[in-house]
Amino acid sequence: MPKIESWDNLPAGVRRQLIDRIRDRSIGIADLNQLRLWIKTKPEVPETYKDFGSVEICGRGSYPKTFPLRGQVAKGEAL
Repeated sequence: MPKIESWDNLPAGVRRQLIDRIRDRSIGIADLNQLRLWIKTKPEVPETYKDFGSVEICGRGSYPKTFPLRGQVAKGEAL
């Protein structure tokens, strides 16, 4: 299983989406901290997503593809 990349190595669009979620206050500070700590451990990436309460991380491989909010469904075609 691949390991998640560090914050600095994530694509700019992925970082920007997470920052937008933070600015909108859509992500709770406790959930954001949990996500930060999880990424810092360089864990193996789950098959589809990981739930952090107010936000999920979705994608395959070392790079997340999107951060849907609770109840939001990630949709669209893979690029």
